[in-house]
Amino acid sequence: MVVTNQLRNQHLLWRAGFGPKAEQVQFLASISQKELFSKLVKSSDKRPESIQVAKNSFDGIMKGFADAGKIQSLTQEQKQQMRKQSREELKNLNGRWMEEMVNAEDQLREKMSLFWHGHFASRNLNVFFQQQLLDIVRQNALGDFRTLLREVSKSAAMLAFLNNQQNRKQHPNENFAREVMELFTMGRGNYTENDIKEAARAFTGWGFDGGGQFVFRQQWHDDGQKTVLGKRGNFDGDDVLEILLDNKKTAQFITRKIYRFFVNDVPDEAVVNSLAEQFYKSGYDISRLMETIYSSDWFYDPKNIGNRIKSPVELLVGIRRMLPMAFNNPDVQLLFQRVLGQILFYPPNVAGWPGGKAWIDSSTLMFRLRVPQLLVGTDEVNINPKTDDDQQMGMGDMESPSKVKSRNAAAYKKLMDKFAGATVEWDVYLQNFTSTEKTKMIETLSQTLLQRQGLNKNLLLKYADISGRDNLVKSVTIELMSTPEYQLC
Repeated sequence: MVVTNQLRNQHLLWRAGFGPKAEQVQFLASISQKELFSKLVKSSDKRPESIQVAKNSFDGIMKGFADAGKIQSLTQEQKQQMRKQSREELKNLNGRWMEEMVNAEDQLREKMSLFWHGHFASRNLNVFFQQQLLDIVRQNALGDFRTLLREVSKSAAMLAFLNNQQNRKQHPNENFAREVMELFTMGRGNYTENDIKEAARAFTGWGFDGGGQFVFRQQWHDDGQKTVLGKRGNFDGDDVLEILLDNKKTAQFITRKIYRFFVNDVPDEAVVNSLAEQFYKSGYDISRLMETIYSSDWFYDPKNIGNRIKSPVELLVGIRRMLPMAFNNPDVQLLFQRVLGQILFYPPNVAGWPGGKAWIDSSTLMFRLRVPQLLVGTDEVNINPKTDDDQQMGMGDMESPSKVKSRNAAAYKKLMDKFAGATVEWDVYLQNFTSTEKTKMIETLSQTLLQRQGLNKNLLLKYADISGRDNLVKSVTIELMSTPEYQLC
C-alpha cells in the first residue's frame, strides 16, 4: 500500500473529523499534515454555540423526573402529549447536530464530541436534559477530562438515566457509582464490589431540580466514613471522582478507548501505555493527547489507514460533506440512522454503541451499500428494521393505524419513498476534476474517495455513464460510495 500525501491527509480528516469537504479536495495532495492539523485545531479553538431546540426551561420542568408528584397528577393524555413533544424536539436536536457535523469548521471538536457522546451514553426522553448534556460534551470535548467527567456526572440526564436521584442514605442505589467506575473511568476489573457500595454511599444526595440543575441534598447524604480503592474518609461524590482520576487505571482505560476509536480497533499496548502516561501527567489534557496522536508517524502507518468501519453517523455525514445536498425531507436521516443502528441520543444501553464489526451484519451492510443511490434517487428500498418504540422518535405517527407493532417492510418502503432523495449540488465537487484526464478519471476518483484501493476499474466502467465528463464523474462517484471499501476510513 503506497501512502501518498493525499492519502495521509484524507486519513487525518476522516479520523479528526468526518472526512474531506468537496472544497478541500484540491489542496489535499500538497498541504502537509502539520499545516492541515493546525487548521483543524484553530477552527476548533473557539467556544461552540449551544444547540437549542427545547423551547424553554418549563419543558424541562414538565418533562423532568424530579417532581414526581406533579408528573403523577397529569392525565394520561397530558403525559402522552409531553412524550410526543419531547420526541419531536429530540428529532430536531438530532438534525441540528448532524448539520453541525456536516457544515461546521470545528470538525475536531464535533468528532471528539461524537466520541464522548458514546462514552457518556445516556438514553433519556427528556429533550431538555439531553440538550444540556450535549452542550456539556461539546463545550468540554477538547478540554480536560477531569472537568468533563465532573460536569457530565452532575448532569440531570446522567443522574436520571443512572437512577442517582433515588440514591439516599440507608437505601443507596449503586447504578450510578457502578457505571462511573466501569464505563466512565477505570474499566471493569480494576475495583471491587465493595468499592462500588462505598462509592454509592458517597454519591447519596446528588440529584437535580425540575429545571435540570444539579442539587446536593444534604439530608439524603450519608456522611459516614467510607473506603474506596484503599482510601478512607468522609467522602462525597466529588471526592470519589478525584480518587478515580488519581488512579492511573483511569488514564489507561480512557486512552485505550480513544486509541481504538481514532486509530485502530487492535491497540498497540506499548503506544497506549506511553500515551496514557502522558495523559495522566498532563492532568488529563484531551487536546494534548489528540495532538500527540495526530502528529505521530505511527498514526499514518498503512496498518492504521482504512481499517475502521465507519459508524452510520460517520458514513452519512461523510457522504454529505463530499456531496453537498439538500434533502426532500431531512427526517430521512432518522430513518437511515435507525436502519443502520445508530440514532443519536438513543444508545442501545449505558455502554453506548460497541462499534467496529458490530456495525455490520448481513442486512445493514446491504443497506449501507445502497445509501448513496437512495440519496440521489436511483434505487428503491425494501427493509424491515427492528421495532423500538423509543428509537422510533415519533416516526411511527406518520404511518397507518397499526403503528409500531405492525411495522413491516412495505410500511417502511412507503416512508423511505416519501422522504428519501436529495438534490445534490454537484458543481463544487465536479470542479475538482475538470483538469483530470478522462483515462485517469476512475483512478483519481478512487484515490479521492477510498482509503483502501484495489477496485476493478473495468467493473466500475461497466456501470458508469460515459456519455460525458460530468456524467462519468457523477456515476463513478456514486458507484464508489456504494462499495464495501467506502465503508472503511
